[in-house]
Amino acid sequence: MSEKPVLGIIGGSGLYQLPGLKEAKSLDVNTPFGAPSSPIIVGKLGGKKVAFLARHGIGHFISPTEINYRANIYALKSLGIQRILSISACGSLRDDFAPGHIVIPDQVLDFTRSRKCTFFEEGLVAHVGVADPFCGQLSNILGKSVDQTGGSSHRGGTAITIEGPRFSTKAESDLFRAWGISIIGMTMCPEVFLAREAEMCFAVMAHVTDYDVWHLTEETVSVDVVVKTLKKNTELAQNVILEVVNDLPEDFSCSCSHALDNAIITSPECIPPDTLKKVDLLVNKYLSS
Repeated sequence: MSEKPVLGIIGGSGLYQLPGLKEAKSLDVNTPFGAPSSPIIVGKLGGKKVAFLARHGIGHFISPTEINYRANIYALKSLGIQRILSISACGSLRDDFAPGHIVIPDQVLDFTRSRKCTFFEEGLVAHVGVADPFCGQLSNILGKSVDQTGGSSHRGGTAITIEGPRFSTKAESDLFRAWGISIIGMTMCPEVFLAREAEMCFAVMAHVTDYDVWHLTEETVSVDVVVKTLKKNTELAQNVILEVVNDLPEDFSCSCSHALDNAIITSPECIPPDTLKKVDLLVNKYLSS
Protein backbone atom coordinates (compact mmCIF):
# COMPACT_ATOMS: atom_id res chain seq x y z
CA MET A 1 0.00 0.00 0.00
CA SER A 2 2.09 2.90 -1.26
CA GLU A 3 -0.71 5.45 -1.66
CA LYS A 4 -1.40 7.99 1.06
CA PRO A 5 -4.39 7.43 3.38
CA VAL A 6 -7.43 9.41 2.25
CA LEU A 7 -8.60 9.89 5.84
CA GLY A 8 -7.17 9.89 9.33
CA ILE A 9 -9.57 8.75 12.04
CA ILE A 10 -8.98 9.66 15.67
CA GLY A 11 -10.99 7.36 17.92
CA GLY A 12 -12.13 8.67 21.27
CA SER A 13 -13.66 7.06 24.33
CA GLY A 14 -15.07 3.65 23.47
CA LEU A 15 -13.47 3.45 20.03
CA TYR A 16 -9.98 2.00 20.36
CA GLN A 17 -9.83 0.06 17.10
CA LEU A 18 -11.46 0.10 13.69
CA PRO A 19 -12.97 -3.28 12.76
CA GLY A 20 -13.25 -4.13 9.09
CA LEU A 21 -9.83 -2.84 8.06
CA LYS A 22 -8.18 -5.00 5.43
CA GLU A 23 -4.42 -5.38 4.95
CA ALA A 24 -4.01 -3.67 8.34
CA LYS A 25 -0.52 -2.69 9.50
CA SER A 26 0.57 -1.13 12.77
CA LEU A 27 2.99 1.79 12.47
CA ASP A 28 5.06 3.18 15.34
CA VAL A 29 5.47 6.79 14.33
CA ASN A 30 7.74 9.16 16.22
CA THR A 31 7.61 12.93 15.84
CA PRO A 32 9.63 15.98 16.93
CA PHE A 33 6.94 16.42 19.59
CA GLY A 34 7.21 12.90 20.96
CA ALA A 35 5.22 9.73 20.41
CA PRO A 36 1.51 9.75 19.55
CA SER A 37 -1.07 8.18 21.85
CA SER A 38 -0.92 4.80 20.12
CA PRO A 39 0.51 3.04 17.09
CA ILE A 40 -1.26 4.14 13.93
CA ILE A 41 -3.19 1.35 12.25
CA VAL A 42 -3.18 1.72 8.47
CA GLY A 43 -5.37 -0.41 6.23
CA LYS A 44 -8.08 -0.37 3.62
CA LEU A 45 -11.71 0.44 4.24
CA GLY A 46 -14.10 0.30 1.32
CA GLY A 47 -11.10 -0.19 -0.93
CA LYS A 48 -9.44 3.04 0.20
CA LYS A 49 -6.46 3.48 2.47
CA VAL A 50 -7.20 5.01 5.90
CA ALA A 51 -5.32 5.46 9.17
CA PHE A 52 -6.63 5.03 12.71
CA LEU A 53 -5.26 6.46 15.95
CA ALA A 54 -6.63 5.77 19.45
CA ARG A 55 -6.62 9.16 21.19
CA HIS A 56 -6.51 7.81 24.74
CA GLY A 57 -4.24 4.88 23.92
CA ILE A 58 -5.27 1.24 23.56
CA GLY A 59 -7.07 0.49 26.81
CA HIS A 60 -7.79 4.17 27.59
CA PHE A 61 -4.90 5.04 29.91
CA ILE A 62 -4.20 8.63 28.80
CA SER A 63 -6.29 11.38 30.39
CA PRO A 64 -7.57 14.33 28.28
CA THR A 65 -4.92 16.66 29.70
CA GLU A 66 -2.07 14.19 29.20
CA ILE A 67 -2.79 13.46 25.52
CA ASN A 68 0.08 14.51 23.28
CA TYR A 69 -2.17 16.30 20.81
CA ARG A 70 0.73 17.76 18.84
CA ALA A 71 2.31 14.37 18.31
CA ASN A 72 -1.03 12.87 17.24
CA ILE A 73 -1.71 15.51 14.59
CA TYR A 74 1.91 15.65 13.42
CA ALA A 75 2.07 11.85 13.09
CA LEU A 76 -1.02 11.79 10.86
CA LYS A 77 0.35 14.69 8.82
CA SER A 78 3.65 12.83 8.35
CA LEU A 79 1.75 10.00 6.66
CA GLY A 80 0.50 12.41 4.00
CA ILE A 81 -3.02 12.61 5.44
CA GLN A 82 -4.97 15.73 4.53
CA ARG A 83 -8.29 15.10 6.31
CA ILE A 84 -9.08 14.06 9.86
CA LEU A 85 -12.34 12.71 11.23
CA SER A 86 -12.41 12.96 15.01
CA ILE A 87 -14.74 10.69 16.98
CA SER A 88 -15.60 12.14 20.40
CA ALA A 89 -17.96 11.54 23.28
CA CYS A 90 -19.82 14.60 24.52
CA GLY A 91 -22.45 15.74 26.97
CA SER A 92 -25.53 17.60 25.78
CA LEU A 93 -26.42 21.05 27.05
CA ARG A 94 -29.72 21.12 25.14
CA ASP A 95 -32.95 19.19 25.54
CA ASP A 96 -33.16 18.38 21.82
CA PHE A 97 -29.63 16.93 21.64
CA ALA A 98 -30.45 13.59 23.24
CA PRO A 99 -28.16 10.72 24.23
CA GLY A 100 -27.51 8.55 21.20
CA HIS A 101 -27.65 11.51 18.80
CA ILE A 102 -24.70 12.69 16.71
CA VAL A 103 -23.63 16.34 16.70
CA ILE A 104 -21.38 17.87 14.03
CA PRO A 105 -20.33 21.17 15.61
CA ASP A 106 -19.32 24.22 13.63
CA GLN A 107 -17.92 26.30 16.50
CA VAL A 108 -15.83 25.63 19.58
CA LEU A 109 -14.93 27.37 22.83
CA ASP A 110 -11.63 26.47 24.46
CA PHE A 111 -11.98 26.29 28.27
CA THR A 112 -8.78 24.30 28.83
CA ARG A 113 -5.82 25.55 30.85
CA SER A 114 -2.92 23.11 30.77
CA ARG A 115 -2.31 22.03 27.18
CA LYS A 116 0.21 22.74 24.46
CA CYS A 117 -2.03 24.33 21.86
CA THR A 118 0.30 25.31 19.03
CA PHE A 119 3.16 23.96 16.95
CA PHE A 120 4.65 27.44 16.72
CA GLU A 121 6.95 28.45 19.56
CA GLU A 122 10.66 28.71 20.38
CA GLY A 123 11.35 31.56 17.98
CA LEU A 124 8.70 30.98 15.34
CA VAL A 125 5.37 32.80 15.58
CA ALA A 126 2.34 32.13 13.38
CA HIS A 127 -1.14 33.57 13.82
CA VAL A 128 -3.56 31.14 12.16
CA GLY A 129 -7.15 32.12 11.44
CA VAL A 130 -9.78 29.90 13.10
CA ALA A 131 -12.95 31.97 12.77
CA ASP A 132 -14.53 28.81 11.36
CA PRO A 133 -12.49 26.12 13.10
CA PHE A 134 -14.01 23.04 11.47
CA CYS A 135 -13.79 22.20 7.77
CA GLY A 136 -17.23 22.94 6.32
CA GLN A 137 -16.80 20.61 3.36
CA LEU A 138 -15.72 17.61 5.44
CA SER A 139 -18.43 18.37 8.02
CA ASN A 140 -21.07 18.35 5.26
CA ILE A 141 -19.85 14.97 4.03
CA LEU A 142 -19.96 13.68 7.60
CA GLY A 143 -23.52 14.95 8.08
CA LYS A 144 -24.75 13.28 4.93
CA SER A 145 -23.03 10.05 5.93
CA VAL A 146 -24.78 10.02 9.32
CA ASP A 147 -28.12 10.55 7.56
CA GLN A 148 -27.40 7.74 5.11
CA THR A 149 -26.75 5.32 7.96
CA GLY A 150 -29.97 6.21 9.76
CA GLY A 151 -28.41 8.09 12.66
CA SER A 152 -30.04 11.08 14.35
CA SER A 153 -27.79 14.02 13.65
CA HIS A 154 -27.59 17.73 14.39
CA ARG A 155 -25.47 19.93 12.15
CA GLY A 156 -23.96 22.99 13.74
CA GLY A 157 -23.70 24.14 17.33
CA THR A 158 -20.94 25.26 19.65
CA ALA A 159 -18.85 22.75 21.56
CA ILE A 160 -16.97 23.70 24.72
CA THR A 161 -13.81 21.84 25.70
CA ILE A 162 -13.14 21.66 29.43
CA GLU A 163 -9.89 20.55 31.00
CA GLY A 164 -11.16 17.41 32.70
CA PRO A 165 -10.73 14.69 33.67
CA ARG A 166 -13.48 15.58 36.14
CA PHE A 167 -17.03 16.26 35.00
CA SER A 168 -18.69 19.67 35.44
CA THR A 169 -20.28 21.14 38.52
CA LYS A 170 -23.93 22.12 38.18
CA ALA A 171 -22.93 25.79 38.32
CA GLU A 172 -20.54 25.29 35.39
CA SER A 173 -23.09 23.32 33.41
CA ASP A 174 -25.76 25.99 33.97
CA LEU A 175 -23.29 28.71 32.95
CA PHE A 176 -22.38 26.94 29.72
CA ARG A 177 -26.08 26.58 28.90
CA ALA A 178 -26.63 30.28 29.56
CA TRP A 179 -23.84 31.00 27.07
CA GLY A 180 -25.79 29.10 24.40
CA ILE A 181 -23.33 26.22 24.13
CA SER A 182 -24.68 22.97 22.68
CA ILE A 183 -22.29 20.22 23.78
CA ILE A 184 -19.42 19.70 26.20
CA GLY A 185 -16.36 17.49 25.92
CA MET A 186 -12.71 17.22 26.90
CA THR A 187 -10.64 16.68 23.74
CA MET A 188 -11.72 18.88 20.81
CA CYS A 189 -9.22 21.55 21.85
CA PRO A 190 -6.43 21.87 20.96
CA GLU A 191 -6.94 19.08 18.41
CA VAL A 192 -8.99 21.25 16.06
CA PHE A 193 -6.52 24.17 16.21
CA LEU A 194 -3.48 21.99 15.65
CA ALA A 195 -5.14 20.43 12.61
CA ARG A 196 -5.66 23.91 11.19
CA GLU A 197 -2.01 24.81 11.83
CA ALA A 198 -1.07 21.60 10.04
CA GLU A 199 -3.33 22.65 7.13
CA MET A 200 -5.55 19.59 7.50
CA CYS A 201 -9.31 19.39 7.10
CA PHE A 202 -10.91 18.51 10.44
CA ALA A 203 -14.46 17.50 11.37
CA VAL A 204 -15.92 16.02 14.54
CA MET A 205 -18.49 13.27 14.94
CA ALA A 206 -19.59 13.95 18.53
CA HIS A 207 -21.61 11.19 20.18
CA VAL A 208 -24.00 12.52 22.80
CA THR A 209 -23.71 10.19 25.79
CA ASP A 210 -25.52 12.15 28.52
CA TYR A 211 -27.08 15.44 29.60
CA ASP A 212 -24.07 16.51 31.66
CA VAL A 213 -25.32 17.49 35.15
CA TRP A 214 -27.86 20.21 34.41
CA HIS A 215 -30.92 18.09 33.58
CA LEU A 216 -33.43 17.69 36.41
CA THR A 217 -35.13 14.49 35.25
CA GLU A 218 -32.44 12.60 33.32
CA GLU A 219 -29.60 10.53 34.77
CA THR A 220 -26.53 12.61 35.53
CA VAL A 221 -23.25 11.96 33.73
CA SER A 222 -21.03 9.11 34.92
CA VAL A 223 -18.53 6.71 33.39
CA ASP A 224 -21.20 3.97 33.35
CA VAL A 225 -23.66 6.20 31.49
CA VAL A 226 -21.03 7.28 28.96
CA VAL A 227 -19.78 3.77 28.24
CA LYS A 228 -23.30 2.33 27.95
CA THR A 229 -24.27 4.85 25.25
CA LEU A 230 -20.95 4.57 23.41
CA LYS A 231 -21.33 0.80 23.11
CA LYS A 232 -24.69 1.31 21.42
CA ASN A 233 -23.17 3.81 18.99
CA THR A 234 -20.07 1.82 18.05
CA GLU A 235 -21.70 0.14 15.06
CA LEU A 236 -23.16 3.45 13.90
CA ALA A 237 -19.72 5.07 14.06
CA GLN A 238 -18.19 2.30 11.99
CA ASN A 239 -20.90 2.57 9.34
CA VAL A 240 -20.59 6.36 9.19
CA ILE A 241 -16.82 6.17 8.75
CA LEU A 242 -17.28 3.80 5.80
CA GLU A 243 -19.79 6.18 4.20
CA VAL A 244 -17.44 9.14 4.68
CA VAL A 245 -14.58 7.24 3.07
CA ASN A 246 -16.78 6.30 0.10
CA ASP A 247 -18.02 9.88 -0.35
CA LEU A 248 -14.68 11.70 -0.15
CA PRO A 249 -13.94 13.60 -3.37
CA GLU A 250 -10.54 13.53 -5.01
CA ASP A 251 -10.01 17.22 -4.32
CA PHE A 252 -11.41 19.61 -1.72
CA SER A 253 -12.32 23.22 -2.49
CA CYS A 254 -11.89 24.44 1.11
CA SER A 255 -9.09 26.72 2.32
CA CYS A 256 -7.74 24.36 4.98
CA SER A 257 -4.76 23.29 2.89
CA HIS A 258 -3.28 26.80 2.84
CA ALA A 259 -4.16 28.00 6.34
CA LEU A 260 -0.58 29.14 6.95
CA ASP A 261 -0.58 31.42 3.94
CA ASN A 262 0.23 34.89 5.40
CA ALA A 263 0.10 33.47 8.96
CA ILE A 264 3.84 33.29 9.67
CA ILE A 265 4.98 36.64 11.04
CA THR A 266 8.56 35.85 12.11
CA SER A 267 11.27 36.91 9.68
CA PRO A 268 12.91 33.77 8.24
CA GLU A 269 16.41 34.90 9.23
CA CYS A 270 15.27 35.13 12.88
CA ILE A 271 13.98 31.57 13.17
CA PRO A 272 16.38 29.28 15.10
CA PRO A 273 17.55 26.36 12.91
CA ASP A 274 16.44 23.78 15.49
CA THR A 275 12.94 25.27 15.59
CA LEU A 276 12.72 25.33 11.80
CA LYS A 277 13.81 21.72 11.62
CA LYS A 278 11.17 20.75 14.17
CA VAL A 279 8.27 22.13 12.11
CA ASP A 280 9.76 21.72 8.64
CA LEU A 281 6.95 19.34 7.64
CA LEU A 282 4.44 22.13 8.30
CA VAL A 283 6.22 25.18 6.92
CA ASN A 284 8.71 24.07 4.27
CA LYS A 285 6.50 25.20 1.38
CA TYR A 286 6.49 28.71 2.84
CA LEU A 287 10.04 29.03 4.19
CA SER A 288 12.14 26.82 1.94
CA SER A 289 14.96 28.75 0.31
